[in-house]
Amino acid sequence: MNKIALPPRQPLPDAQAWRGEMSDVGLDWVGMQEIALPLELAGKPLMAKVNAGINLRAGRQGVRGIHMSRLYLALDELAQGELTPQRIGRTLDAFLASQPEHSDHASLSIRGELLVSRPALLSPHRGWKAYPLRIDATLARVMTLSLTIGVPYSSTCPSSAALSRQLAQQQFQFDFEQEPDRVDRQQVIDWLGEQGMPATPHSQRSWAWVTLTLGGSEPALPVVNLIDRIEHALGTPSQTLVKRCDEQAFALANGQNLMFCEDAARRLYRMLRSQCDLRGFSLRVEHQESLHAHNAVAELSWREEGDAA
Repeated sequence: MNKIALPPRQPLPDAQAWRGEMSDVGLDWVGMQEIALPLELAGKPLMAKVNAGINLRAGRQGVRGIHMSRLYLALDELAQGELTPQRIGRTLDAFLASQPEHSDHASLSIRGELLVSRPALLSPHRGWKAYPLRIDATLARVMTLSLTIGVPYSSTCPSSAALSRQLAQQQFQFDFEQEPDRVDRQQVIDWLGEQGMPATPHSQRSWAWVTLTLGGSEPALPVVNLIDRIEHALGTPSQTLVKRCDEQAFALANGQNLMFCEDAARRLYRMLRSQCDLRGFSLRVEHQESLHAHNAVAELSWREEGDAA
């Protein structure tokens, strides 16, 4: 086989580093989106999609573009162990250090679904639930960091429950209007078991979306703790595997936690305000209606006084 004589190796052209025709026009953000990355969060694998970028400052001698491969390589830090605020901060530092002459602002957005094993209400079984989450971080002079969690739950309408109870009363009066003034206990028990629910209140799958503003110095991202607190505050988290005893317990939980979207938002607000280490939060609850063709939504937010971040 004939050998081909190659010319001496030459430096590869770097088109990004060439001066751009409009380099006096800066860019607020330039980078990559939807990068697949295997991460570890709360000791569990997280198949994440990551957006990574920096700004590109304007200048007469400015460059045409950024070196995106440098950002991609810096992302490897995120996959080297548990995802923590410190690891995120180091990654953002690496973004800026990779192109110091042209950028002074870096950002990361990480989203995925965290799988968490949850116990059944009564039976000795467990199942897996997927909780969507998002982590947003920026670094300019200081790092800002936020964590968003989505938690599904069930909500039973208080108005529908009241209307259903009224129909049960009316049905009872109708069925026993010909009876003697005194109805014995067993008759009532039998009626309740056979006809005691002529109408049922409507409930729907609902979502709570909670965003925490973090300080960045936390040793870990409080993901599972936040999920637990949200589910406890609402009282009716959606279930995985259920046996009949679990289904009955779930029906009881719904009956004892009747709530409009306004009620759910206030429950979460009260729970979050009890955490003294938070700088701020926002929340959104969505009751994905079974009665209406539209959703019922409530939003609420709070920020520590003097915190302008």
